[in-house]
Amino acid sequence: MLETKNNVMSGRGAALRTWILSLLHETALTSWELIKITVPVVILTKILEELGMITWLSYLLEPVMSLVGLPGSLGLVWATAMLTSIYGGMAVFAALAPGLSLTGAQVTILCSIMLIAHSLPLELSISRRAGAAVLPIAILRVGGAIVYAVLLDRLCRLLHLWQEPARLLFRTGEVERGLGAWAADQIINVGMIILVIFGIMICMRILRAIGVLTLFERLLGPVLPVFGMSRQAAPLTVVGMVMGLSYGGALIIREACSGKLDRREIFYSMALMGICHSLVEDTLLMMALGGRLGGIFWGRILFSLGIVFAIVRLARFIEQRKTRIPTGTA
Repeated sequence: MLETKNNVMSGRGAALRTWILSLLHETALTSWELIKITVPVVILTKILEELGMITWLSYLLEPVMSLVGLPGSLGLVWATAMLTSIYGGMAVFAALAPGLSLTGAQVTILCSIMLIAHSLPLELSISRRAGAAVLPIAILRVGGAIVYAVLLDRLCRLLHLWQEPARLLFRTGEVERGLGAWAADQIINVGMIILVIFGIMICMRILRAIGVLTLFERLLGPVLPVFGMSRQAAPLTVVGMVMGLSYGGALIIREACSGKLDRREIFYSMALMGICHSLVEDTLLMMALGGRLGGIFWGRILFSLGIVFAIVRLARFIEQRKTRIPTGTA
């Protein structure tokens, strides 16, 4: 009896060690990808700042940023996120944000546009491989990010939402303290991001274990056929929305190659996943940055569903107009 109990305890200990090692391995791999992106971006941002080009770029990007209620310099954060990844945007944000007086609403708006439009070179290639035209998806994501940010900015001003000063996770070295202090602070900032990633991975595993991710899939699955997707495409789209575009896109690519999905529902699926994906992981990441859940999660879901619903209805209207028999013909 005692030997059996010891065997059970030993088995549980081995399983726990395997789980911890797997978690650390996954964190290390993700952190290395993060470091490869953030370190060059942070150094480049500092060089641009020393050369006075941040101010110049701020003027260049100010029209778009002012449209959504953000300082022009934060345009560099979004541009970096679009060309690299969310982590690249976070690195620039870590360097610039502590010198700005941002509100919770402004951080939420910035997080929202990064969530909707980021990693475009990689993710647009996934859309293309799945069979969706790149240009419409790109316009939808960038344009959708701007439209959503404008609406969110107006709503926050109207209702006085999240107007208190934002609490920033990051530090910055003052100019008079020298480059050494700046470098030390950037190391701390990267370390904070790695800790955030580690915490998010733990949360993701817990949520997966207790069935929260499955619950999201069950809640969204029955709704998606209303948005132009068949029963075959809907579950795959939900997976992409919850887990991420790379994972969901891979499933869509596989189904598209099998001929089970037509081009129209592939486009609807990739459009919805493009605007709203990685609902759990990326949302947790932006919450750590200071974004508010109402704007970066619930608002993003409602906005993306509304946009795709409008696209589906417009496509059906155009199709009906094309197939309508002209009157007055002999």
